[in-house]
Amino acid sequence: MLEDDTKLTKRGDTHTYNIAIDGPAGAGKSTIAKKIAARLGFIYVDTGAMYRAMALYFLRNQIDPSDQAKIEEACKNVEITIAYKDGEQIVTLNGENVNGFLRTEEVGNMASTSSVYPSVRLKLVELQRALAKRENVVMDGREIGTYVLPEADLKIFLTASVQKRAGRRWAELKAKGIEEDLNEIEKDIRERDHRDMTRTFAPLKQAEDAIYLDSSDLTIDEVIDKIIGYYNKIQDREVKIVIERNKIRYETEIKPVKSVQDNCYRMGIWVRDKTAGIGTLTFYDENSKIFGALGHGITDIDTGNLLNVEYGRIMNARISNIEQGRKGNPGEIKGIFYETENVLGEIVKNSPYGIYGIIGDEFFNTNRGKAIPIGFKEEVKEGKAYILSTIDGDKVEKFEIEIVKAQAQQYPSQKSMTIKITDKRLLQKTGGIVQGMSGSPIIQDGKLIGAVTHVFVNDPTKGYGIYIEWMLEQDKISNNFIEKLAISM
Repeated sequence: MLEDDTKLTKRGDTHTYNIAIDGPAGAGKSTIAKKIAARLGFIYVDTGAMYRAMALYFLRNQIDPSDQAKIEEACKNVEITIAYKDGEQIVTLNGENVNGFLRTEEVGNMASTSSVYPSVRLKLVELQRALAKRENVVMDGREIGTYVLPEADLKIFLTASVQKRAGRRWAELKAKGIEEDLNEIEKDIRERDHRDMTRTFAPLKQAEDAIYLDSSDLTIDEVIDKIIGYYNKIQDREVKIVIERNKIRYETEIKPVKSVQDNCYRMGIWVRDKTAGIGTLTFYDENSKIFGALGHGITDIDTGNLLNVEYGRIMNARISNIEQGRKGNPGEIKGIFYETENVLGEIVKNSPYGIYGIIGDEFFNTNRGKAIPIGFKEEVKEGKAYILSTIDGDKVEKFEIEIVKAQAQQYPSQKSMTIKITDKRLLQKTGGIVQGMSGSPIIQDGKLIGAVTHVFVNDPTKGYGIYIEWMLEQDKISNNFIEKLAISM
């Protein structure tokens, strides 16, 4: 985020750079792509691992790779995510870290066979494209530049002779203590090449604008240097960017400069590329799977401006400590994210009246609750109510409050009602309303009437709430929001 609510974009609505590396099996794509991503500070997306995770599911469920109908049906039951922890890529299959199961010959052959089915590929391609839209990535596979990322900034077709690729694979297996016949490996590679190049859906081929690179007689470092050189040539030119400042967009150009530290081209731009915090989910709809939270928007810590959120995730958090609210100090709930590989939902909209997105199946499997009716602003009255919030571990509890004043509002506002905490246990634990309680549902007469939004700095026992009506109005999804939701699912 730039000063004065400025947003930076490239290639339409994204500021990302994408490098696509295609080629046959055994060409060294994964090794090369990982090292290039590390050198450039990009995210490495192991598309092969995603297909292998899908294949692992098929094998575990004893699905015949020739049975297209069962393959297509099984795809509906598979959820695959990629995350990074301490610099390591974690591939998760239905909540399980399956990194240790993906590199067997059996899984590789199943992946090659099953990937010919459109249902398999379409599901994974959607996820891959969404990731490339929000991150600088290096992605390798067999149709990245032709099908998955046709607008990639740099496309490489990396190959090597069948003999060289078989020898590399044999040496890799031997180093792991696995004895395989070299001739059989070479035969498998030839058969896999034929399948990949002759399939009707997204066959293996060199993109017209891809650079052909034969690694047969090159070391890994030599291949990396060549690709980095190609990347630098691309960067040695003015880059068109779109800047949004105070809701007005205009186009300009920036000339990247080569860094003396790493020999890569850089632009001197300060960008707020990520943020994180603890908040409370307000509502979700079981049918649409749309959720709303916080009751106010996510703002930049330095400028106070509403952040333009391209993509975000919600996940489990456990309360670790509470800083009590006191006069002049609003206090704060502190927590830790856990089970970070299990993303519960994706944030796709940040508005002044809350954040919104789509809830995943993992959430429904563990948090399915009873529906509650909506109380409109005309039904809200001064008097007793209660909030739902978490102040201990991950347990949701009821706490008594009093609605001191309900405003007669015709337009959305974060300050629809003034509330006072009356629950003795909550007052003893937190001192009142603290940061992290934003979004806590407000219930009166068995109806959801709003959510906690702000605390009185000079009196933490009091604060504001927003009418649920105003939050639900933001849930009337625009076409742009629909497109983002479709990508996220």
